Amino acid sequence: MITDRINTLISDFKRFSDWEERYKHLIDLGKKMPEMEESNRIPANIVKGCQSQVWIHADLHDDGKIYFQADSDASIVKGIIALLVGVYNGSTPDEILTTKPTFLEDIGLREHLSMSRANGLNSMMKQISFFAMAFKAKLAMQNK
Repeated sequence: MITDRINTLISDFKRFSDWEERYKHLIDLGKKMPEMEESNRIPANIVKGCQSQVWIHADLHDDGKIYFQADSDASIVKGIIALLVGVYNGSTPDEILTTKPTFLEDIGLREHLSMSRANGLNSMMKQISFFAMAFKAKLAMQNK
């Protein structure tokens, strides 16, 4: 469940006493993220508004849940997208759309990002929300 993943994330970040350790943890999350299929590393999947290259691909599975693949060419940014994918992956469109990213404040991430990274984070969240809205509309059409 998405709330369980958020609670685990918050607990993980609370284990670290300073932001240097939290940045290292973010970078580790990025390193542990599954490789993005090369066929999904296309211009259409590039997140606009990010200073670094960020790709997000999403698939709607038969179970009605969205599964993401993502990557970045910058280690901290890759960690940030890994964190977002870790929270939202395997969720329904409604779960994604109703779960506001307040966990980013809860772990203190937003306040420790540069302006350009904060803008990139907002762009990544928008892209995840756009996928959820599109798949929600697709499901609604299928159920008519």
